Order: sequence, then structure tokens, then C-alpha cells
Amino acid sequence: MNSSTKEFSLLNHKPALFVLFFTEMWERFSYYGMRAIFVLFLTDSFADGGWEWTRERALGMLAIYTSSVYITPLIGGIIADKLLGYQKAVALGAFVMTLGHASMALETELTLYLGIAFLIIGNGLFKPNVTSMVSGLYDKYPERKDGAFTIFYMGVNSGGFLGVLLCGFLANNLSYSWGFGLAGIFMFLGTLQFWFGRSIFENVGTSPSKKIDLSDAVAADISEVKEEKDIPKNIQRDRYIVVGLLAFFTVFFWWAFEQASGSMNIFARDYTQRALSGNSAIIFKVIDVLISTIPLLIISWVLIKLFKQTIFKIKLSNIVLGISFLSIWGFVIWKLSVIFSSKSAEIEASWFLILNSLFIIFLAPIFSKWWESKYNPTAALKFGVGMILLGIGFGALAYGSAAIPQGAKTASVSLIWLVLAYLFHTMGELCISPVGLSYVSKLVPAKKIGMMFGIWYLVNAVGNYLAAKTGSYIDPIVEQYSMSYFFLIFTIIPIAVGFIFFILNPIIKKLMHGIK
Repeated sequence: MNSSTKEFSLLNHKPALFVLFFTEMWERFSYYGMRAIFVLFLTDSFADGGWEWTRERALGMLAIYTSSVYITPLIGGIIADKLLGYQKAVALGAFVMTLGHASMALETELTLYLGIAFLIIGNGLFKPNVTSMVSGLYDKYPERKDGAFTIFYMGVNSGGFLGVLLCGFLANNLSYSWGFGLAGIFMFLGTLQFWFGRSIFENVGTSPSKKIDLSDAVAADISEVKEEKDIPKNIQRDRYIVVGLLAFFTVFFWWAFEQASGSMNIFARDYTQRALSGNSAIIFKVIDVLISTIPLLIISWVLIKLFKQTIFKIKLSNIVLGISFLSIWGFVIWKLSVIFSSKSAEIEASWFLILNSLFIIFLAPIFSKWWESKYNPTAALKFGVGMILLGIGFGALAYGSAAIPQGAKTASVSLIWLVLAYLFHTMGELCISPVGLSYVSKLVPAKKIGMMFGIWYLVNAVGNYLAAKTGSYIDPIVEQYSMSYFFLIFTIIPIAVGFIFFILNPIIKKLMHGIK
């Protein structure tokens, strides 16, 4: 076995990558788990453990939170570069987020605001720097970075999937405090696992670099930085125009897509038939067993392979990780026993949010193959198709909710419309979100990448803020018009933007000057 084989000994990658994989998984577990029940908790009745906030007030709070988490990573990357180093920044950010979840579990208004502040600050320290560590591990092997980030972002989807699944279940079957608390428990275990395993990271991120590199701070999805070339000013100006156009219209994408944790969550709880019986209940139970166990079995297999190679190198880290997974399996088995002990079945409102992660896992390889084929569409066509698919998803919801009376506060619409919406939304996301940053990296000079990524993430912040603020008008729109009218807004505008991209395709293609 040569030295390269030894270094990349776990699934053709460094074992250290998988320590970061699990660290990121627990952080995403806590983030998506909390976000799945946040609006439901604030708007639920006192009798059901909620606070009975108006939907407008709850979604306004969501707007502040989801937009802020895209801004603080810009600051967190600078702090790591100038003061802490990546490792300490990640550990501190994880611990601060643990405090945030613990504060929210206390369920007082003061601790709610304090918890949200902790989560925003902790995310800023954690998010940019854990991805910078992945990049640092592969600085000498740039050809392996794409594969490394692909594996790393499986951790994102795995954590989001498990967080929504279990935090939503505990919130529905015990209390919201348990849901928020579970997110905090696994964030804390993730903190310990990372800290005890830091010796495996070589010297990556042990000390501050004393330089500010915003591309590390925000470019989590980009694994390479292109070489600087002499580009004529007029060509570079045209490419900046393309970046501006893509960024502007991306606001519309996130504005609609991020209804998922707001108005679509409310629609799932109050307007969707979630109580099943007979054959429908049996089919759902079988599906839920498969969804709950197959991804967890795959991740557990990766965990065992990591143990075999690192058990003596990072013993404490592996012990914490083992306890975490035994706990996860315990919760999953308990969840399934509760479901199968009942003849009927009631789907948690938050359950539908796992569909996005599941569809990404199944569809991402297909879209990746499409982009690599001779049928790879241009940037404008990808964005256009993505926006139209997003609009079609909301069109399904508009059609499905057509029978809901004007001003209705509850209804029982078939759940198939939500499933279809998440399917089309995920396909739209795969056309826009992963490729957006890729085009930014191709269209701007290397020395400007950091600034441009910063602008791109600010676009995400604006989109998330507008999503929750627009969603907060769900009650006035339903009272004055209808639920179908509300979803038609998110149908017509994205589809219109999609056709604008089709019209602009030849112009954008020309302005890109050969970039594909």
C-alpha cells in the first residue's frame, strides 16, 4: 500500500473528511430540526403546547432568523482568519448554537429571543469555517476536492433529513420543548465529537491565517478557485452583468422556495388531510419505515468504516459519535413502535419537509449526469427551467387547494399536492442552487470571488427575508381571496421569470463570452 492509498483510505478519501461530515451532519440536524417546528410552535394553540402567535408575527420572526444566518458567515470567516483559526471558530460556533437550542427549549419569550440570537451568531462562526477545513484538507489535492465536497454535502442532507424526522416527531408526540431540546443535545454531541477529534485534521485551521479570504468565508459549495487570467475589461464587464442578472432573479427563486418552512408548513398542519386509516395508513407506515431506516443504515455503515480506521487515533471522538448514533437508532425504533402500535396513522406537519432532502439524494445524480452530457443547457436555460419547475410545484398546491372556502382556517386537502410540490421544488432547486455559485466562480476574476460570493449570499438573505414576510400575508389573502389565490402568486411569478430567462438566453450567452 503506497502513501497515497494510506492517506485516502476511507472510501477513497481522508478519514478526517468523515469526521467533518458527521460534525456538519449534527449541525444540520439541529438547524433543520428546529426550523421544521419553529413556526408550528409559535402559531399552535396553547392546548397543543404552542404560543398562539398570529401567523404574521411568527413568519416575521422566521424572516429575521433565516435571513440573518446568510449574513453572519461573512463576519465569521473574517473572525476565524484574523483571530481564532478554523478549528476554534467551528467549536465555539457549535457550542454557541447548543446554547441557542437549550434557550429555546425553556419556552419563555426572553429565552426564545436569546436562543435565536445565539443560533445566528453560532451559525456565523460554524458554517464558513467547517467548509474551509474541508477545503484545507485537500489543498494539495485539488483534483479530489469535487468528490470531497460531494461527500461532505451528503452530511448536509443526512442531517437535515434526520433532524426534521425526529425533532418533528418529538414535538408532535411529547412537546415542542423536547423537539428544541433534541436539536440542542445533538448539536452538543457534535461539538464534543469535533473537539475530541481535532488531532486528525493535521494542521488545518489550528491558527488564524492573518489574512481575510472571503471566498473561504462564504464559498462552501465551490471546491476550486480558478487561475487569474488577463481578461479584457469589456468582456469582464459583460460577465459582471450576467452575475448581476443571475443574482437579481435568484431572489425570486428563494422568495418562493423558502415558503417551505413558513406558509407551506402551515398549509401542511391546518389544510392537509394527515390522518390516515385502512390501506392508506398501512402504505404510509411501510414508506415511513423505509425512509426512517435505509438512509440511517447507509450512514451507520460509513460510521463503522470510520471506527475501524480511527478508533485508536481519536478514541473519545468515536465514543461520542457512537453514543450519538445509538441514541438516534433508539429514537427511530421508538418512533416506529409508536406508529405501528396504532391502527391509524397521523403524519406530523413537519414530516413533509424531509421530502426535499430525500428527493435531492435520488435526483442529484440524474441532474449531475445531465449537466455533464452533450445536452447540458446554458446558464439561462438552467435557471429558466428551474424557475418554471418551482412555479409548477406551487401550481399543484393552487389546484389542490381550489376547493378550500374563502377565509377558511382549516381544511383537509389530499397530501399528494404537497408531495408533488416538494418534488417539483427540488428539481427546480437542482437547476439553480448548485449551479449558481459555480457560474459566479467562472464569471469573475479570482481576486473578486470572495466579494461576489458575499453578494450572492446576501441575495439569499434577501430572498429568505422576503419569503417569510410575504408568507406572513397568508391570512389576509385567504380571507379576501382564497388559499388557491395565495399559491397562484408563487406560481405565476416564478414561471414568468422562467420565460424571461428563455428570452434573455441568447443575450446572456453572448455576454458570458464562451463560459459554459
